[in-house]
Parts: sequence; C-alpha cells; structure tokens
Amino acid sequence: MDIPPFLHDLSRQPIMQRLMVVAAYGVMAKAVDIFVNRILKRLAAAYTATDLDDKAIDILHTPIVLSVFLIGILHAVSMEPGLAHPWGRFVPDVTESIALIVWTLGVLRLFMVVGEHYMASISQRGKIGADLFLLLKNVVRVIIFVSALIWLLSIWNVNLAPLFASAGIAGIAVALAAKDSLANFFGGISIFADKTFKVGDYIIIDNAHRGEVVEIGVRSTRIMTRDDVLITIPNSILANSKIINESAPIPRFRIRVPVGVSYGSDLERVEAVLLAVAAANPAVVKEPQARVRVRAFGSSSVDFELLCWVEDPRLKGLEIHHLLKAVYGAFAANSISIPFPRQDVHIKELPEIAGK
Repeated sequence: MDIPPFLHDLSRQPIMQRLMVVAAYGVMAKAVDIFVNRILKRLAAAYTATDLDDKAIDILHTPIVLSVFLIGILHAVSMEPGLAHPWGRFVPDVTESIALIVWTLGVLRLFMVVGEHYMASISQRGKIGADLFLLLKNVVRVIIFVSALIWLLSIWNVNLAPLFASAGIAGIAVALAAKDSLANFFGGISIFADKTFKVGDYIIIDNAHRGEVVEIGVRSTRIMTRDDVLITIPNSILANSKIINESAPIPRFRIRVPVGVSYGSDLERVEAVLLAVAAANPAVVKEPQARVRVRAFGSSSVDFELLCWVEDPRLKGLEIHHLLKAVYGAFAANSISIPFPRQDVHIKELPEIAGK
C-alpha cells in the first residue's frame, strides 16, 4: 500500500517527527503501566508476606509511568532542528520540573509509609523513643524537601549564592539562640547511634543514680529509680557521663551476697550450705552455676561471698534480701554461727580508792 504524498511530506515535518516520538514513548508508558498493574503487583501480593512492597509499588507507579512519558518529551525537544526561543529552553525546564515534583512527592509518601511500617516495631523493641523517631522522620522530610527545592531552582538557573548566604546567617542566629536544645538533640542522636542503652535497660549514671530507662526523648532521657522517683537528665549531659548498663550485653545480672562465719567453722560445709541456698531460690538461674568464694580473714569472721545470677537487674535488691534470709535460716539449721564484732578489755591494775 502506497503512502499518500501529503502524508509522506507531513511525516518529514519536524513537528510531526516530534509528535511521533512522543506518541511512541506514550505507548511505552502504557506498556509499563500494564506491566506494573497486571504483573508486578500480582507478584508482590503472591510472593511476599508484608504489604509494604504493595504500598511502595502503588506509590511509585505514577512517577515511573509519567517519567517514561516525560523522557519522550525531552527526547522530542532535543531533536534537530531545535525549538525556537523561548520554547527550546522553557519546555525542557517545565518537563524536568514536573518530573522532579512528582518524584519528590512520591519519595516523601514512600518515606512516610516506611516510617509508619517500622515505627511500631522499633518502639516495641525499645530501640528509640517515639518522639525522637518522629523528630528524625520530620528532619529527613525537611532534608528531602529542601534538596528538591534547590534542585528545582538550579533547573531554572536561579542564582543560589544569595540564598545560601542568607541561610548561613540565619543558621548562625538559630545555633546561638538554641545551642542548648541543639546540644540535647545531638546528644540524643549520639545515644541512639552508639546504642549505649535502650528503653527498659537498667543503668547507673556516674556511679550515683541507678534505675530503669523509661523514655529516650528529644531533649532528655528519663529513668525510674527503685524508689519510684523519675529522674530527667538532659541528653547533652548524659552523652558525656559514665554509664554502666547492667542489662547489656545480656539482661542476666550477677549479684553478690557477702556472708561471714565464725573461725573454726567447717569451710567446706559452709560452701555446700550456701550453694544449696542458691539452688533452692527459683529466681537464681541454673546456668551459669552459682559459686562461693572465700574473700578474706576478717577481724572476727571468715568472709565468704555467694555469687549467683538472676534474669533481670531489677531483681537485684529483692533476691539479695531473699538469699540473706535463707542463709540465716540455713546456718541456724546447720549449727553454723554468724559472729558479731566484740572486744575484750583487759585491766592491768585497778586504781586505788581514796580513803580506803
């Protein structure tokens, strides 16, 4: 079949060639759309247990399809001969701007979905406080938005030097006005990054305060002491403090029970009684096994120490109480005496009584 002359001449026109290129890319975009809808979504639904990938495909579906079509427009515009001014510059800038805006919105939506998906599990595992997680999420959103804005301005050849200069001055002013808040914020970031402790851990701060971490916030961290007193410590101070984490690397915690017996006691028997007391306590773990050590010959006693492990550091005080009571009863039942300090006073000479 012969092509009519006017159609053959029309196909040689630059505008028609560009339209044909755009139409070809439009067909490709439709093919991608069909592939995502009919194949990729079904594969994601059939072979993955989570719905996160399904949501990601839904979010990125439109940007991917639209990008194929926009690439066709850029291809058509780049063909010779070039478009007349100002279209040769205006059309590519508009096309790139649309692509940038669509992808920025898609990335922001994807980030929100991923953040919401993992936020619950992160909070349950106590790795980071909910408010700190939300702040980090907002910071990332701002970074994405500012980066997209700078990219958009560069597409339109906007001079960014005055903008950066103003931002630098504003940044200095904000840093000076909010230096304490910034120090606390970055202190919280360092606590999270170093994994010094997490919510639920028992910590000792500068050998002074001991308690359970109940919240790691944006500005401060809160610990609950065994006296049910809530202590709030700024993150900037906490990041520079000596911290002993009794729950790391494993929650199991060793307790020490000092015991003194009288000189002349059967030391082997004392050791056996102490081990039996530890074995009878249900809170004491079987592995590692409890052990007994002779620590010193005191002024009035042979000093022993019972070493055993409990599952949770919060049981430290309670189980020492239970073990001491059990040791007292076991020593009494086995005729092992617990000495108490005493002094003998020797009088060399009685003073003379006046008038006698």
